[in-house]
Amino acid sequence: MLYLDHAATTPLRPEVREAMEPYLGVRFGNPSGIHATARRAKNSIEEARERIAASIGATNRLEIVFTGGGTEADNLAVIGAAIGAPGGVVTTAVEHPAVLESARFLDRMGHDVAIVSVDGDGSVAPDEIANAVDEGTAIVSVMMANNETGVIQPVAEVARLVRSAGDRVLVHTDAVQAFGSLAVEAYLGGPDLISVSAHKIGGPQGVGFLYVRDGARLEPVIHGGGQELGRRSGTHNVAAIVGLAAAVESTVEGRSDYRDQVGAARDRFERDLRSRVNVIVTADTADRIVSHSHLRFPGIPAETLLVRLDFVGVAAAAGAACHSGAIQESHVLAAMGIDGTAASESVRFSFGRDDDAETGAEAARVVSGVVEDLV
Repeated sequence: MLYLDHAATTPLRPEVREAMEPYLGVRFGNPSGIHATARRAKNSIEEARERIAASIGATNRLEIVFTGGGTEADNLAVIGAAIGAPGGVVTTAVEHPAVLESARFLDRMGHDVAIVSVDGDGSVAPDEIANAVDEGTAIVSVMMANNETGVIQPVAEVARLVRSAGDRVLVHTDAVQAFGSLAVEAYLGGPDLISVSAHKIGGPQGVGFLYVRDGARLEPVIHGGGQELGRRSGTHNVAAIVGLAAAVESTVEGRSDYRDQVGAARDRFERDLRSRVNVIVTADTADRIVSHSHLRFPGIPAETLLVRLDFVGVAAAAGAACHSGAIQESHVLAAMGIDGTAASESVRFSFGRDDDAETGAEAARVVSGVVEDLV
């Protein structure tokens, strides 16, 4: 099988599985308790928090808030900041639904929401974000890299411009797709809030974290027993949190090799495909993370291509894997001016940590063979 859908989820890394194993059996305590078994679980969570904070260069471990994944981290950032201020939201038209739907929820609750457009490559202009901020804005949310196209957004410049108007407005970035490729720690000092998900970096599904800069105001969106210093209530998934820490450390340590190896896979894939079939690379001139290859095969509906690829053992996707498996019109492509037939012929291939140039060559051979059969 050629698994080319790492943007949707990644396989569990061996070192992550090993770290989690004890917590799926003998180390089963509820960290909110007071006895020895509970304390051991609590200590494991705090150690994981410390390791993650150190890996990304956070000022202290309390800037790490554990969540049930990237979607929850985005909701906590956007809704929590807007309610905490209170105030409005400025974001872009190509954000993940976790951000856009949070903004739409706030709109229904009476908060002002500004959705800033992007250019044909899917990039937002930092000055347009800054111009959309006014005295009523509480939170600006601009993703680090797009989950469909892989296009990298100018988050650092956005944060600089927003910050130049004062420190009243919080800046959030969804780094879920970017964390494997980009040194998120280099962005600290820019965004106040950063969302990360474990299952995009070789960790378990259903866990993530939100980096919350010390002093950033944030209202919780999940209420209960007051875990995570009251910022996110609910019993901790100890095994998953330990796995998240292992995945973060492994990712940060291997990031340079990842960029070289996975970039070679993606580049070889696109180069070989172009030499064999009619293919258009989405946002070809834009800065993209190395894992993503978003392509259009003129004359071939994406759904037809994906089914045929599945028959020969190739896993790919159309759009984002966030709509319960259904192929829907991509709001990202629509925002880029790609709609109708062009959008319906677009497919996302995404490479992972164990892929290399040979993987890219083999993928191009198999995909081009299917495409040639369909033309």
